[in-house]
Amino acid sequence: MPEAYIYESVRTPRGRGEKGGALYEVKPIDLLAAALLALRERTGIAPEELDDVIIGCATPIDGQGYNIAKAALLHAGWGAAVGGMQVNRYSASGLEAINLAAMKVRSGWESLVLAGGLESMSRIPPGSDGGPLMFDPELVSRAYSIPQGISADLIATLDGFSREELDAWALNSHRRARQAWDNGYFDRSAIPIHDRNGLLILDRDEHIRPDITLDALAQLPPAFEAIGRQGFNAMALRRYPMLERIRHLHTAGNSSGTADGAALVLAGNKEKGAALGLKPRARILSAATVNVDPTLMLAGPAPAARKALKMAGMNAKDVDLWECNEAFASVVLKFQKEMDIEESRLNVNGGAIAMGHPLGATGAMLLGALLDELERRDKATGLATLCVEGGMGVATVVERV
Repeated sequence: MPEAYIYESVRTPRGRGEKGGALYEVKPIDLLAAALLALRERTGIAPEELDDVIIGCATPIDGQGYNIAKAALLHAGWGAAVGGMQVNRYSASGLEAINLAAMKVRSGWESLVLAGGLESMSRIPPGSDGGPLMFDPELVSRAYSIPQGISADLIATLDGFSREELDAWALNSHRRARQAWDNGYFDRSAIPIHDRNGLLILDRDEHIRPDITLDALAQLPPAFEAIGRQGFNAMALRRYPMLERIRHLHTAGNSSGTADGAALVLAGNKEKGAALGLKPRARILSAATVNVDPTLMLAGPAPAARKALKMAGMNAKDVDLWECNEAFASVVLKFQKEMDIEESRLNVNGGAIAMGHPLGATGAMLLGALLDELERRDKATGLATLCVEGGMGVATVVERV
């Protein structure tokens, strides 16, 4: 079976996912087209060398709907050369797109695939596309489907995490992200975004709060207490009757922020890369998806990681660096506890709590950041994973070449 190699990765900075955010003025197709053009400039590949382009997007409507992958390819001038498709596995869509690209390459049916993700949350807020899992009372009641924030608080309650632990993780995320930017750790993959006149719009993740303190974090009110009283606390307690109550510990400070951004990863087989003069950076050893209880929907990263490691013939001690998406602080703390990971090897350059979570793009950003850091530290293996709405989890294991 052919191996799937990673040849290059690029990402935009993350803009705040609100109307006042720096990237609000940038249309989704412009954001994705900027990444497409940057990757082509770096690799020198002609679009016709690609077999396919796969783009993940969690809210595929309006300006990022109707197959944003093909729309951006046309917008970037690649229209006649290559096709594209759009996939949606909620907040793991970007990593899922890369995993699908690796599967295509490993099947032997395709030799070079570009994959990644996009989300413009300032223009298209999450949940804008509706759907029964959010708005059909019959399904919500039957599946015990609760909002993500309630699920995060449920995890914190079940696992006994304190507010102080959640805030401490958030503070560390901001500090690590700031240090990474200040020391140029993201320079290899990050590309600046300019307007049509060539003026710089954004060249650094906008969401980071370099001046944040534990005292400031401690002053923030619980973000999901009110919505919990609308029946979702009771629903969670029916599923977990051993609990007396849900402790609402997550705030705007220890949860991920909404963001805009795009990211791409180029994957292909060894022969195609050699023919194009591309140097492989890593190979994708395995990819896995799992599903857990939809009520405890954010608990998927550890089961997904264990499944991916088993497929690769590895265990947790074989992994040098880990990336677990910081959707909420309790998600990462639970993952760290279950996988027995030293904090010095997990999210070493910060995460979505500090930099923001552009849903469809985050998974591709995680994998690119993981690869950059493996190279910087001269380490060999890494694993990226995300929790996913509905109880899913996705993980990918890579090994440097």
